[in-house]
Amino acid sequence: MKKYFYLIKIVLLLIFFSTNLLAEKSDIFNKGKNLFEKKEFDKSKIYFERDIVFNPMSEKSYLYLAKIFFQNENDNEQEKNLSNVLALNPENDEAVYMLTLLKIKQTNYDEAKELMNKFDLICKSFCIKKNEMEKKFSELIPKNEKN
Repeated sequence: MKKYFYLIKIVLLLIFFSTNLLAEKSDIFNKGKNLFEKKEFDKSKIYFERDIVFNPMSEKSYLYLAKIFFQNENDNEQEKNLSNVLALNPENDEAVYMLTLLKIKQTNYDEAKELMNKFDLICKSFCIKKNEMEKKFSELIPKNEKN
């Protein structure tokens, strides 16, 4: 009888700790987002990285990390995080938009054109940014294709 009592105690303790851990995980992203909105990028970066440790499939944390690296003008890290977002969700229009702008900045015509075509197919919430993206892309188009 004592064995069952101890077993029940252990199971209850495991349930208690796992629910606390789940609650903490969801709170980590929200803390990072709040800090990001306050433009405290270095502090928010820690929370997003921590969220990814607990949840490697956290598309939103990768996207916010990409936004932080955009602010810090770290193109390599921005591209890496945007690639992670698109690996998790190929139809994330904000990530496609950001990656297209990055490819335009890097004067990578072919990849930017391919991403713009993809953006046309998937855009949902970021469609209003299409004109801005097309304007920047038109500055990148080689002269022999403008005719």
